[in-house]
Parts: sequence; structure tokens; C-alpha cells
Amino acid sequence: GGLILFAIFSLVMDVFKIGYYSSFYSCLSAIKIIYPIVQAIFVVVQTYFLWVSAKDCIHVHLNVTRCGLMLTLTTNLAVWMSAVTDESVHKAHSKLKKNMTEEIFRWLLKERSQRVGMRSSSVDECNCKSQICQIFKNGYFWLYPFNIEYSLFASAMVYVMWKNVGRFIDHHSHHIQRLKFRLFRRTFFVGIMLGLIILVSGLGVLILYEVQVNSSTESSKKSQALTMYYIFNIVCLSLMSLVCIGGSVIYRFDKRDMDRHKNPTRTLDVALLMGAALGQYAISYYSIVAIVASTPRDTISALNLTYALLMIAQHTFQNVFIIEGLHRQPP
Repeated sequence: GGLILFAIFSLVMDVFKIGYYSSFYSCLSAIKIIYPIVQAIFVVVQTYFLWVSAKDCIHVHLNVTRCGLMLTLTTNLAVWMSAVTDESVHKAHSKLKKNMTEEIFRWLLKERSQRVGMRSSSVDECNCKSQICQIFKNGYFWLYPFNIEYSLFASAMVYVMWKNVGRFIDHHSHHIQRLKFRLFRRTFFVGIMLGLIILVSGLGVLILYEVQVNSSTESSKKSQALTMYYIFNIVCLSLMSLVCIGGSVIYRFDKRDMDRHKNPTRTLDVALLMGAALGQYAISYYSIVAIVASTPRDTISALNLTYALLMIAQHTFQNVFIIEGLHRQPP
């Protein structure tokens, strides 16, 4: 289901890119328009393949199957790196245009156009001037995260399929557990409501923060927005850390045995979990170093330091809680 969702948004992004590049195709290389078309075909074919064959455990033509799956995996990683690079370049150009005069920016754009293979040396012909072109440009830029997530999602699924090629599963060691979900039973309803409240509150705080920081010219309003942002995140991280510690304590009273069987899906889950946490650890570490080394130390710096420390603590407790849960036998 998640793969289908990200695939749909990736296809919409490809349509927007095709529309954007078609607006001034006369001065672009043909590969710029062909690439999103080929990528859309790849997304459709791969999504259909994973939807039909994700649960298959192949025992014929093992080497050919492994080679094909690994080729698909590396293709997804290449698409992911391309999307991240394009998004970073777009953000860099946006910031550059804000901080430079129009003449200097046009000269830099002209130099870049000659390097990427535009046919005409005139920058005016390749400018996005019409309203529909601007819609296409902004549309595909905002849809980049969905394409990035699709590539990672598909890579994970293909990796699990690759690990399962030729694998024999012991059916006696796995018990089928049917979850009976009742909305108002015990604390299910309370947890859902609290989660929705935090989600809606977080979106509201994020929107207010973006509006105040990007549109306001008064430093006092920006400080208020930063203070609100950090206080909200500190409260959320504190609650999440306490909940994860509580969950780990409850595991100590659980009588279920640990599942030590080889499981490629679980191994991938743990690896992705730890790998994703490394990025947040690095961001928090650099934030702490920057705050300690900077002067003066005001309220915003103190809140930022607290936020960075809590981010490390929360990811640590959360990862421990999730990994312990992944290794628990069913009831």
C-alpha cells in the first residue's frame, strides 16, 4: 500500500517534469525530456512487479534472479541519488537568486546552461515565464520527497526479495497471529487520540514557524517562532522518551521468549533503523558543538541545546524499544 501511494505521487512528479521541460524544449537536450518518461515507465513496471511477486520465494534460476534483483536495487539507489541531487541544486539556486542581483544570477545560469548541454546560448529562451510553466516547476519540486521515499521503499522490498532467493522457511517455527483490534478496548482509543492531537499540533506549529521565519522581518517575531518551535519539540521528545522507557520496562515483565531465528526482513528493519538514526545523531552532535562554541548564549541557544540532547536520548530509547519488540515471539 505504501509503495502504491509513493508510486502515484512519483508518476505525478514525472508528469510535472515533462510539462516543465516541454515548455522550453527548443533549447534543451532531448535527454532532459526522455528521462522522466523512462522513469515513469520504470515506476509502473517495478510497482506491478513488486505488487505481484513481493511474497514469492524463488527456487529456480537463482543466479539470474539474484542478478536481476540486485540490478533493480542499484537502479533504485541511482534514482534516489539523482533525486536528492536535483532537489539540493534547486534549493541552492533558490537561495542564490535571493542573495544575488538579477544580472549576476543570469550570468551564472548562462554558464551552467552551456555546461549541461543547452542548444542556445540565450538564457531568455530557457526561462520559465508562463504561469503554467511555474506551476509545473513548483509542482515537481514539492513532489521530490515522494519520489525519494519511493526509491528507498522499493530498494528495501527488493533487498528482502534478494535475501529470500533460495531460502527455505521452517513453517513449524512460525506461528500465525491474528490481531483482534478493538477501538475502545483498553487504551487503543486513548493512544490514537493522543497521537492525532500531537500530529495536528505539530503541523500547526510547523506552519506557524515557517510563516513567521520566512515572511516576518522583525527579529522579535522570529525569536518567538523559534522559541515556540523548540518548546513544542522538547515536550514531544520528552514524552516519547518516557513512553519508550516505559515500554522497555514492560518488556522485562513479559514472559515471551526472544526470537533468534534468521529473518532477512527483521535484519533489514534493524539496519535501516540504526542507519537512519545515525543521520539524526550527527545533526544533534554538530548542533551541540556549534552551540557550545558560539557566543552569546541566549535562551534560543539553551533551547536548541536541550532539543539536540533530547533528540539523541529519544532516538536511543526508541531504537532499543523497537528492536526488542521485533525480536519478541508472538503470544
